Amino acid sequence: MKPMGGLHPGTESETEPDAAGFVLAGGDSSRMGTDKALVLFTGRPLAARAVSVLREAGLTASIAGARSELASFAPVVEDSKPGLGPLGGVCSALASTAAGWAVFIPVDLPLLPASLLAFMLRDARTTDAVVTLCSLNGFVQSFPVVLRREALPLLKRELVAGRGGCFSAFKVAAVDLGQSVNVLPVELLVNSGQVTDPCGLQAVDWFLNVNAEEDLKRAGVIRLKASVS
Repeated sequence: MKPMGGLHPGTESETEPDAAGFVLAGGDSSRMGTDKALVLFTGRPLAARAVSVLREAGLTASIAGARSELASFAPVVEDSKPGLGPLGGVCSALASTAAGWAVFIPVDLPLLPASLLAFMLRDARTTDAVVTLCSLNGFVQSFPVVLRREALPLLKRELVAGRGGCFSAFKVAAVDLGQSVNVLPVELLVNSGQVTDPCGLQAVDWFLNVNAEEDLKRAGVIRLKASVS
């Protein structure tokens, strides 16, 4: 699993960092009708926005997806076996880096703030958690996720066995390494001022998935209202 497109000028270092960021962009975008990664949101492709969020969080950024046209935004990690869903992208990305920690975000969460990713990574480092997720209104979100690289063989085992659900695989990996999944309640982070949104968006908006055209319009309305309030 090698990066395609080389280093993105001015953003990557020659020394492997202890944490790496990855955008998951390997889906078929069937509901959108066109490649979601290249769909424009407030004038920028979703892939470019996701990459910028990772970099704003202090991470190097790569894109987990086999499409070379995304290499203009960041290095692209080839899927070892395309078509295996997000967990396949996670495994390929983890195999491509020597960093001890990896932060994953999907390409279709354009309202996600960088401060949440940065806090999740700090907490993962502090607790040495294998898997760090966050919850909203009591529901655990599968992404964003911070994974310790030691989870890779366990995640690959689940993938090979045909158990491709990300959350269930994350949970299995944590338990097999003697832990439970580390879950951070977003509401507590916001109320304590540890995580903020630069546009003042509510936390519930951060997790809006842009899967179809109507979702894209809704996200645009939310973003516009925040900018004028």
